[in-house]
Amino acid sequence: MHDHSTERDPADEDAKFQRLVLELVLEVHPAQLTKAELIREATDDPESFTQRDGTTRAVRDLTRVGVLHRHGDFVLPTRAALHINELWGVIA
Repeated sequence: MHDHSTERDPADEDAKFQRLVLELVLEVHPAQLTKAELIREATDDPESFTQRDGTTRAVRDLTRVGVLHRHGDFVLPTRAALHINELWGVIA
């Protein structure tokens, strides 16, 4: 019998990276992070493919849904993300 309790759900991992990336981008705003800086801040091991890939996918997915904006290599929150953050008071 296979024990599924130790397996990670890819959707849960993606959501974890998305929350982390969004928190980091909101924390430093109005400063902007480059993708490389974001990877260094978001990962325990920036050389880990899994962690780099998770961060990269998070940026891509959050950009796709209109929460982040890419300007060249820089990643920044959209006005919508800033407004929701202000309403919820999630990140100071």
